[in-house]
Amino acid sequence: MIINGKDATLGRLAAYAAKAALKGEEVVIVNCEQAVITGNKAFIKSNLEEKRTHVGSTQKGPKVSRTSEKIVKRTIRGMLPNYRTGRGRDAFKRIRCYEGLPKELEKTKLEIFESRTKGKKHAVKEFAKW
Repeated sequence: MIINGKDATLGRLAAYAAKAALKGEEVVIVNCEQAVITGNKAFIKSNLEEKRTHVGSTQKGPKVSRTSEKIVKRTIRGMLPNYRTGRGRDAFKRIRCYEGLPKELEKTKLEIFESRTKGKKHAVKEFAKW
């Protein structure tokens, strides 16, 4: 299954991809940078940063890669049951995310996933750091 992420709401796309991967399908998501996240931009940005400050020290929490395809893949990972063991790990291995459209997938038919929300929309590439 090859899904076009252009103008797709990220949460709906992630739930759909996670469900398909759990059923045993190979899921490929292209144009991840054009997927949209709805809501308040400052709130979204603070949730993506995930900085955990330890009390009494200057050490901060885990560093999270913020490329657009990694943001999408991490969102899908959150929809899977225990991605570290068993069924969730097998499903997570079946998911691939790409920024843009790779040459080997240019001639294949893409499944279009449309956004239905009317609120504030922000592209994933706005939150990608590098």
